[in-house]
Amino acid sequence: MRLALLVTPFSDQNLQLAAQVGAEEIVCTYPGLDPAALRGTRERVESFGMRLGVVERLVPTLRFVHGWPGWEAQTEGFVALVRNLGEAGVPVLCYSWMPDDDWQRTAVDVPERGGALVTALDLGGEASVPNPTGHAVEGAGPTSAERLWENLERFLERVVPVAEQSGVQLAMHPDDPPVAALRGQARIMHEPEHFERLFRINDSPANGMCLCQGSFASSAAGHDIPDLIRRFAGRVRFAHFRDVVGAVPSFRESFHDNGKTDMPACMEAYYAAGIDCPIRPDHAPTLAGESNATPGYHMLGRLYAAGYMRGLMQCAARSGARRTLPP
Repeated sequence: MRLALLVTPFSDQNLQLAAQVGAEEIVCTYPGLDPAALRGTRERVESFGMRLGVVERLVPTLRFVHGWPGWEAQTEGFVALVRNLGEAGVPVLCYSWMPDDDWQRTAVDVPERGGALVTALDLGGEASVPNPTGHAVEGAGPTSAERLWENLERFLERVVPVAEQSGVQLAMHPDDPPVAALRGQARIMHEPEHFERLFRINDSPANGMCLCQGSFASSAAGHDIPDLIRRFAGRVRFAHFRDVVGAVPSFRESFHDNGKTDMPACMEAYYAAGIDCPIRPDHAPTLAGESNATPGYHMLGRLYAAGYMRGLMQCAARSGARRTLPP
């Protein structure tokens, strides 16, 4: 496993901090479709001794997810992004099929250990769930689950061959929160069985997944996360190391060492299964002195998580992993 960090803001100071805590790879948000800009980002990361390994978040998807007008052009933009990543040597593109475009919470300032702030969801007040993306629903009503699957199959048919040709691995992120519907809108990628269906639709090695531990851990089904890691070992192209307290319909984020999941067992499962992909801390608590302007994405909690993860990685490596950490 390779320790990765998504740094926000994407500044030289934060890149240096990432290098100092042992990150090997950097994750960046959607870079646009200018190949020169992507190459510039890659070179900037490399100047700090790390690799640009993943693009995720803010990738435009809503038109082809729903089949709204303009879905063809948006699909071709995604294809262009895949080609750009291949040419720039960026091997992983993480995306989702969330019909509201991003993760959803009802609160972003719930106290955790020592007064740190985390996000939380309480579906007792589902009508109050915000839409942080600000996208308006363009269709005549919600898109059915059947139509979402049809659109996904059409998307994979167009995009996967390009990913294969470009040497890029697609990593589907699960729905967050993991519910069958939210605000009356169906969701289709929230259970392990949905990912098995995804891989039956297209069995190419380029059609992979982002194993977001927190998304699966917050499911009402009570998934065993180490078991899921072993179950999908051949398809994991990227991993989000995250934990929660509770489950749907009510849960909150936690420090990476303060939730309900056996996180050492998770890391051991990655290594024992021979998975070698980037793994990053996700949704870190906001610590003292930080503004909480971007909940889950400030740096201090992420740096703490990186140290915790390196410790777990070293222990897993000593117990018989195939790969050891660099000095």
